[in-house]
Amino acid sequence: MADLDAPVHAAEPAPPPPAQTARPMGTPLAATIAVLTTLVGLMVLAWAVLFVTKGWFLKGIFESIASSSTHRKVRVAGDFQLYFAPFNLKFVAEGLSVENPDWAGTSPFFSAGRIDARIATFSLLADQKRFQWLGLTDGRIDLQWDRNGRQNSWTFGSGGGKPLTMPRIQRARIAGTQIRYLDPRHQLDAAIRVDTVAAEDNRFADTIRFDGNGTARGARFTLAGALLSSNATLAGGENRLRLHAEGVRTQVDVAGTLPGATVLEGAKLHMDLRGQNLADIFLLAGIAVPDTRTYRLTSVVTKAGDEWRFTGMKGRFGDSDLAGKFTVKLGEPRMLVTADLFTHVLDIVDAGPFIGYNPNALAAQGAQAAVTQGSGTPRLLPDAPLRIEALNNFDAQVHWEVRTVRAPNLPVSNIELALDLNDRLLKLSPLNFSLARGTVTSDISIDARKAPVFTTYDIRLSPTPMGVLLAGFGAEQSGTTGMLKARIQMNGSGNSVRDSLSTANGRIAVILPKGDFWTRNTELAEFDIGTFVQKMFEKKLKEPVQINCGLIGFTVRDGIAAADPILIDTQKNVMLGRGGFSFKNETIDLAFRADSKRFSLFSGQSPVGIGGTFAKPGITVISPELVGRAGAGLGLGIVASPLASVLAFVDFGDANAADCGPVLAGASAASQRDSKGRPRDDVGHGTTAKSESGRERADDAKRQRKKFLGIF
Repeated sequence: MADLDAPVHAAEPAPPPPAQTARPMGTPLAATIAVLTTLVGLMVLAWAVLFVTKGWFLKGIFESIASSSTHRKVRVAGDFQLYFAPFNLKFVAEGLSVENPDWAGTSPFFSAGRIDARIATFSLLADQKRFQWLGLTDGRIDLQWDRNGRQNSWTFGSGGGKPLTMPRIQRARIAGTQIRYLDPRHQLDAAIRVDTVAAEDNRFADTIRFDGNGTARGARFTLAGALLSSNATLAGGENRLRLHAEGVRTQVDVAGTLPGATVLEGAKLHMDLRGQNLADIFLLAGIAVPDTRTYRLTSVVTKAGDEWRFTGMKGRFGDSDLAGKFTVKLGEPRMLVTADLFTHVLDIVDAGPFIGYNPNALAAQGAQAAVTQGSGTPRLLPDAPLRIEALNNFDAQVHWEVRTVRAPNLPVSNIELALDLNDRLLKLSPLNFSLARGTVTSDISIDARKAPVFTTYDIRLSPTPMGVLLAGFGAEQSGTTGMLKARIQMNGSGNSVRDSLSTANGRIAVILPKGDFWTRNTELAEFDIGTFVQKMFEKKLKEPVQINCGLIGFTVRDGIAAADPILIDTQKNVMLGRGGFSFKNETIDLAFRADSKRFSLFSGQSPVGIGGTFAKPGITVISPELVGRAGAGLGLGIVASPLASVLAFVDFGDANAADCGPVLAGASAASQRDSKGRPRDDVGHGTTAKSESGRERADDAKRQRKKFLGIF
């Protein structure tokens, strides 16, 4: 049993919990707060020190850091201030100078009697600095490129030659400041003076006027203008720009608004350009375009990145109109010009420069202006050289449409030109236009990478009504069913059209399919002088020539084109031609004859010659041979009888009709056949000289019979 008298022991109390220790200072949060507070305090202190002292004590540090970073000596001769006021950086320097690189001469790149600027602080971290205010007194800025175009004076350190990027300046006050720009590679040297004058009206606080002069590719120019800074600029206002420049027979006025004093990006400008020759102003930029007569163009001008855009362009050059848009994109290795142009009416005189003729001379003298003298011989082919040096400066992509061409006796319209220039390889493809209800399709390539320039021509004329095409030369449109088509394929070397053709090789072919040809000079066209005279006295000039098929072909070798063949088969005759012409001296030496398919009396059996030059061709209708034959006939008549004199003019009608297959295919003379399939030996000689063998002389005498006062 349990002992009831035993003492009872109480339970021991639990030990008290350990006392919590105080949390020590120095945790990450507290440390961060402390650091930030310290930094803010130091920044405030630094701001206060700079604000109070204006940062004058940083002058030596500034010179050292600036000189080291630019690799140029930077010096401040007078007062210096650098502080935040309150948030933007305030910079003041008197007698500031920055040296030029060694290659740019001894004059400083930049100097100023005083510069007072307020710079947006965060823009210092960006490529383009933003000045909310710039005051500049007695400044000198020397902007130069080296002769190779690889370095410039405004690119510091080892950066090479970066494009000029102006700081973004909202407002400015400038006095007695001069800017020089020198670019030997593009032959540009300009000096500009800039000053600020009092406000012109209540809307504009300051007017910055500038004027200057210089030379561009040897031509002198002057310019003057003003930049009016709006009172509301800081609240989103704009700056109004006015510019007038003259030089190289050209005047240009530019007016509009800029987002900032030096901000061209997004500018709204209107340009009025006028002058004697549009090529003048383009040549200043190193861009080659054809010459023009007096012109005037207006356009809206904007800048986007490295592109200058000219939109809404319209105006006139000579007696022609022009509208559209074009863009100049600056870049390496060449600038790129793109254009989309449209012309309602192109005067034929204004089209002359596209192949090398002077438009002003054409306007004053007419077609005679195209003729020049070479070694005493009139020349027609243009010899204006291609501007090869300018082609090194730019690439181009141009599309131009012309609705109508104003030209007597030349039914041309609907021109479409696509021009592509890539590293001196110029392609005109396509160069198409409508001609007398036919279409001329061309692909021309001009390779200026080679010396001399190498040009290839491929020009095609689709089937075209002869009546419309030759209306100005006596053809009757009504009733003429004859058509023609043609192709020219050649290539040659030379820096002008004349030089290129004088070395050309290739083929020229004009094909006449079956049809009727009516003309006021029908028999002249067929070289049947006798019938023409007879019909002329009978006043029956409108007689149809019924063409079965025809080919006027030439093979061109080293600028000499030889007939290969000339063969036209009509219902009554077979017309053959020999000889050729020369692109070298522009002479023509062709002989034609019409052999009758039927017996004909009074036939002069001599060829009709076409000679002279391109500029002054001539036709010899009654040749010395014909005169001699007439003399022989007269002698026979005296000695024998009148009947004997007639025999000298008899054509026995033995001409062989042509196989039209090879003719319509434009084949060479070696492939031609007569209607019986036999090879022809009367075509393709390429010379007017006669053979000397007896048989050939006999055949030649037979084939060269020509009707004279023919009676059918």
